[in-house]
Amino acid sequence: MASNIGIMDSAYFVGRNEILTWINNRLQLNLSRIEEAASGAVQCQMMDMTYPGVVPMHKVNFDAKTEYDMIQNYKVLQEVFNKLKIEKHLEVNRLVKGRPLDNLEFLQWLKRYCDSVNGGIMNENYNPVERRCKGGKDRYPKGSQKSSKSLQANNLHNPGSGDTVGLNKTSGPKQGKPYATAGGANSSGEVQALSKEITDLKLSVDLLEKERDFYFAKLRDIEILCQTSELEELPMAVAIKKILYAADAKESPLAEAQEYLYQSMNADEKEAETEETDP
Repeated sequence: MASNIGIMDSAYFVGRNEILTWINNRLQLNLSRIEEAASGAVQCQMMDMTYPGVVPMHKVNFDAKTEYDMIQNYKVLQEVFNKLKIEKHLEVNRLVKGRPLDNLEFLQWLKRYCDSVNGGIMNENYNPVERRCKGGKDRYPKGSQKSSKSLQANNLHNPGSGDTVGLNKTSGPKQGKPYATAGGANSSGEVQALSKEITDLKLSVDLLEKERDFYFAKLRDIEILCQTSELEELPMAVAIKKILYAADAKESPLAEAQEYLYQSMNADEKEAETEETDP
């Protein structure tokens, strides 16, 4: 079933806003960007909701930040796919990079798959928050709190042990201020420059996604037109479908489509000539 979801399937025309709404409503999350699901934890929990008990949630790390931790989540997901005999290749190296298009396409596929299993009906007995607590989200919160409290206590009782700012104030406040001011100004400028760059990149991604959706919609319209019962056997429709459904991305199918169209036209001309010469 999963292997039948091709690139021209309607699943790949679902927008990112619809995908985010689907994730947030079902898992009680508040994602605002597709990239936030790049760790693989969301995908694991979606499969856990679709097939309760199949995903070992204690192995899923919801706080995964590094690529190593994210890869571990995708390993869990791949094991689930293997267990359920789902033929879906995971482009892990691309997904963990947080690229919006790669993650959007995978989530589009996942939504289509989950909807095909349960008909899009949400499992009312599933508690996503409770299930997440069994994952990596709450692995070390208590220990972290104790460590932070002990560090604060040490700093209060031993203010000179690690407080370099305090030492500067005591030994030479006039010497420390110019360096601190210069460093702060540089840091502020770098932050502003990076923020602007991020904003520009987001705008570029939005434009690319809109352009992609625009052309995908056109291709889908052409496909539907060529599948019309009155037109699907016409040489031009067959030639267009040869281009749409070409599997090899390295070689252009245009030459094959042109050759087919040329042969069909010649055959029609010869048939017409034969009819004219016949008494």
